Amino acid sequence: MLPRRTARPSGAYGNICSQMARNDFIRVKVLAEQGLSDYRISEITGVARSTVLRWRHRSDPPGRGRTAAAVSSDWHVPDTPAYCYLLGCYLGDGNVTHKPPNGWTLRIACDRRYAGIMDEIIAAMTATFPGGRPTRRQASRGASDIIGLSHCWVGKAFPQHGPGRKHRRLIALDEWQCRLTHAHPGALIRGLIHSDGCRAENRFKTKLPSGRVAEYHYIRYFFSNLSPDIRQIFTEHCELLGIRVTQSNHRNLSVSHRDSVAILEQLVGPKC
Repeated sequence: MLPRRTARPSGAYGNICSQMARNDFIRVKVLAEQGLSDYRISEITGVARSTVLRWRHRSDPPGRGRTAAAVSSDWHVPDTPAYCYLLGCYLGDGNVTHKPPNGWTLRIACDRRYAGIMDEIIAAMTATFPGGRPTRRQASRGASDIIGLSHCWVGKAFPQHGPGRKHRRLIALDEWQCRLTHAHPGALIRGLIHSDGCRAENRFKTKLPSGRVAEYHYIRYFFSNLSPDIRQIFTEHCELLGIRVTQSNHRNLSVSHRDSVAILEQLVGPKC
């Protein structure tokens, strides 16, 4: 086991120390991807457990060298609505994986019945990561993955990534993400519903006092996710647009109020 470092060397990270920190960061990320606990990773690497916990949710390596600076300045959001839509798809049915040192992959699971949604996700990936070439890969019967490969940009674009299922860990938007999604809440909601929601048409018959049987139908929208944090993100952004959301059960949210449905009809509409 490597000796634990308890103090920073003088000079606040010179070039050699910066490289050591980046190497430790890569080792921590690899072990975290393997499912090891913070305590075990700390034992193996000698990095303090508090640092291991912080690095789990960090996409860029520490240090002030030119590499870290270049990575941080390489990417910005080129198309805000496309990014907000892609963020919604990621929160619903996406995941990010990291293969050190610079291999990042964004995968979004799709139902092959909805070719239009798959095309929209590919367009959003292309707009968000210019120069990338998203691909489609069959994952299982009836399902495909949309895969986007990139440099460290994917990790920067989705800081919510981490080991384990989303509903078993904290999911919160960064401040810069909130600024974008609050400016374009409809794009985020569209992505969330395309990934983890549906549009349903309810029909029912009732006998009127006159004896005539009348048939009625109305549209409802549903959003289903096990993560309470993601459900809260959906609700919060619906409220920004005046959309009334009700909780059907522990994982399902519904929108059935006429005016609220009308807004979603304009933002989302039928899946295709």
